[in-house]
Amino acid sequence: MISVLQEPVWRTNSPMCSLLLLAVALAILNWLAVARKWKLVEYVSKPAVTLALVAWLWQTGKMHGPLTWFAVGVALSVAGDVFLMVPRDLFIAGLAAFLLAHLAYIVGLNPTPPPVSAFTLVATGILVLIVSWAYARLNKGLAARGAAALRLPVLVYAIVISLMVLSALVTLIRPEWHPTHAALVAGGAVLFLISDLTLAWDRFVAPVSRADLKVIITYHLAQFGILLGAALHFRP
Repeated sequence: MISVLQEPVWRTNSPMCSLLLLAVALAILNWLAVARKWKLVEYVSKPAVTLALVAWLWQTGKMHGPLTWFAVGVALSVAGDVFLMVPRDLFIAGLAAFLLAHLAYIVGLNPTPPPVSAFTLVATGILVLIVSWAYARLNKGLAARGAAALRLPVLVYAIVISLMVLSALVTLIRPEWHPTHAALVAGGAVLFLISDLTLAWDRFVAPVSRADLKVIITYHLAQFGILLGAALHFRP
């Protein structure tokens, strides 16, 4: 564990750590802006968080091997952040951007075929049950709101994010992954799913108390977990 905490990303005098701390500070500012309804601050700080993560990842990994895919994923997330934030209804554009981001993360997490084991099968079964139940409820909500045209895009997105979460969970049993790095990635992926389910539930099924704040906090923690774990694992 000591060796993990001594990784370059933790050195406070390094530019890499400075960019990571900047991303954290911007995320906290964005949470405060969402909570206080400071729309201008929210519009500036939300994409600034993912842009800072792009810059940090670039310096940390120097686009080494599979880490390139995580840079692509977080860059696509910047676009998704903007599409889902602006007053115009660009939900489909945001959905497409994050779908592509998840595909990039899937490729990055699977430089070799995932192992087939009891853990993989159990994780797959649990994900199928959760996502299937959630999609069934969303399906009814979409129909009730006259948005039946979104059924297929939402289904495709649900499948892709499930594969991303499964890929992240499987790192927990990959022997080449340090347990701490795998836990960061797996925890981040699960938080991503929670964030997206909260957003979709509030939008199409039933109101969720302070959904905006819950969605953005879990989303940012998800990105931090996935990218930090990947950067530590795939460092040059």
